[in-house]
Amino acid sequence: MNDLTPEKTERSKLAKWSRRGFIGAGVLAGGGLLIGIGVRPGNPVGSLAPKVAGGAGEQLVNSWVKIDANNIVTAIVPHCEMGQGAHSVLAQMLADELDAAWDNVRVMQAPADGSYVVSDAARLFVAPFTLNAADWIEPTWDGVFTQIAKAADVLITGGSSSIRSTGQYQMRVAGAAARQMLVGAAAESWGVPASEIVTRDSTLTHEASGNSAPYSEFASAAAEQPMDHTPALKTSDQYRLMGRSMARTDIPAKVNGTAEFGIDAAPEGLDLSYAAVVRPPVPGTTALSMDAARAQEMGGVLQILNMGNFVAVVADSYWQASQAVNAIDIEWSQSDSPVKTMDDQFAVFAAAIDEAGESGGEEAAARGDAAAALANAATMIEAEYRAPYLAHAPMEPMNCTAHVADGKCDIWTSTQVPLMARSEVAATIGLDADDVIIHHPYLGGAFGRRLGSEYVAMAARVAQAAGYPVKLIWSREEDTQKALYRCADLCRMRAGLSEDGSLTAYSSIFTQRHDPAEASVPAMYDIANTQVRVAEAPLHLPFQAWRSVDHSQQGFFVESFIDEASHAAGADPLDYRLAMLAGAPRHKAVLEKVAEISGWREPSAEGTAKGVAIVESFGTIVAEVIEVDMTSGTPKMTNIWAVCDAGYVMNPDGFRNQIEGGIVFGLTAAMYGELELRDGAIVQSNFHDYKMLRMDEVPNIEVAIINSGDVPVGGAGEPGLPPAAPALANAIFAATGTRLRSLPIAKQFA
Repeated sequence: MNDLTPEKTERSKLAKWSRRGFIGAGVLAGGGLLIGIGVRPGNPVGSLAPKVAGGAGEQLVNSWVKIDANNIVTAIVPHCEMGQGAHSVLAQMLADELDAAWDNVRVMQAPADGSYVVSDAARLFVAPFTLNAADWIEPTWDGVFTQIAKAADVLITGGSSSIRSTGQYQMRVAGAAARQMLVGAAAESWGVPASEIVTRDSTLTHEASGNSAPYSEFASAAAEQPMDHTPALKTSDQYRLMGRSMARTDIPAKVNGTAEFGIDAAPEGLDLSYAAVVRPPVPGTTALSMDAARAQEMGGVLQILNMGNFVAVVADSYWQASQAVNAIDIEWSQSDSPVKTMDDQFAVFAAAIDEAGESGGEEAAARGDAAAALANAATMIEAEYRAPYLAHAPMEPMNCTAHVADGKCDIWTSTQVPLMARSEVAATIGLDADDVIIHHPYLGGAFGRRLGSEYVAMAARVAQAAGYPVKLIWSREEDTQKALYRCADLCRMRAGLSEDGSLTAYSSIFTQRHDPAEASVPAMYDIANTQVRVAEAPLHLPFQAWRSVDHSQQGFFVESFIDEASHAAGADPLDYRLAMLAGAPRHKAVLEKVAEISGWREPSAEGTAKGVAIVESFGTIVAEVIEVDMTSGTPKMTNIWAVCDAGYVMNPDGFRNQIEGGIVFGLTAAMYGELELRDGAIVQSNFHDYKMLRMDEVPNIEVAIINSGDVPVGGAGEPGLPPAAPALANAIFAATGTRLRSLPIAKQFA
């Protein structure tokens, strides 16, 4: 494509999710088959079986697969299920390589005790040069990075990584290797060549001899077979399940109400109390004193606890606890932060960029001589873009049930990082990690919010102080006003155009870089001279990765500014982009397809217009065209067309659902998302003033998929979001001539 390579000297834990991993198979030892788990040193299959295959007639064939006496195949999945459908698609990928009957496939959440980790994440983070290791060394590399993953608590669901990493390089490998070993066991038993045995729908068949048997008959014997560390995987023309819209395994329980989320969980046989909390309104402050006289007199109140950085009330019910905690008069310490309003925060950003000047800050990526090209450009354009703080706002409130007794701590919670949560609890209440047991139910949404574990540690502290099981629940107000946030940012951009309007120079500088490192770099475009810099500036509010992380801001900045350049050149915005994609054929194909399905070249009705944006994120290229109707004076979105190239889509219906969800999430943020500050505290508190896009505001959405073939598989949960805001802003400009350089949009038409 080109030689723009983003660099970053210090990366957060989520950086690993912007890369692609490969995991191979393990070794045979101790009468059990192990794939992808702790290959060196040792083989934990013996210790895994009691944890995941303790039922009558269950056989753990390998660490990811168990088969019971009824020939039910269960895929043991390390990622959490938070509505994205990962459990189902991971099982689908394993089942296809295993040639299992889909109707008899089940899913089990892997235990969060350290025995299951996502080792490909460690490989990506530490040494991506191992990704295509030779067959003979693959078991060693896998064992090394399994140990690294264990040390780093890498059992994470995030970064649209489940399918493109664990699915591709753990689940498929596990299924293919297990199938080979089942075939080997049957061949020995029947005295026939393994090459003559056919597998289909969880059945082994040798036509010449007339032998046929379910997988369950050979599940135990399969563990005695030698294992190919890098089994041959199916090609796309051999898929039976992958590439099809198979029914999700989690939907029935969610429809009939039997699905258990974190907020539903409770210890069996024990009375449960409830805790409500209130935390400092301004980050970095603590409770100096409190007057709890009124709260102590309220019915059902059991304990009132001043924990320093929060105050908790424990009561017989959550309603009683929340009423009581709101009745406490608390004196908080004063904040040292100079940021009292969002104007102050943007002033901090601007000062950092001003100080960086023409050449300061950290270089994120560079090619050619952008400074010279800008100086010699026929036309130069400049713009400053702003993005606000955003809350995650998952529908399931933040919650955690904890029970601390006899030197142990049981935790029931919805989390994206169960092992990290376990470690944080252990460190917080002074236990060994092995003495903290994480029970891991479904998540009622997350969007990155449940990558943090502060609410889990708080629940453990309260339960330890109380001396009995406590379910801690954050109110919507607490999570909106006093949590972790998508960061605000400011970006200044310059572009140089030649006499014919071609973009010859591109320069940007901004203040917040988290992950992925490449988010700020317009690498797909053929721009001869490019400079991208970061002038780091402090945030007033604490950061937590938000759906699509840096792509959520940078997609808006970059694709809005490319649109500005196209209009300065007097060119069609879509054609202008196409002209810069000669070295990026997949991107070009996506953009051409979205032009086709959206009717881009057809004239729009009076008062309406279309805008376009294209962003590659998490291995998936997405172009979106949004049509907006401005006849009422305010934006009304009427249609959205999205074209996506994720390499190969494993479950088209699930993929479309995720892209649609990302689009709606992105449009919500673009139209309404904003956290304002007053005296350093967040103003918004709940959905009445932190608005969501309503059903009647959601336009028609059409999603088209391009399968490019033999390229790495991309993600689905996040890539639909980044193009939404710039496509909408670009459509509004096309309709009105007004360029929007800050979000949210709705307030600018109020």
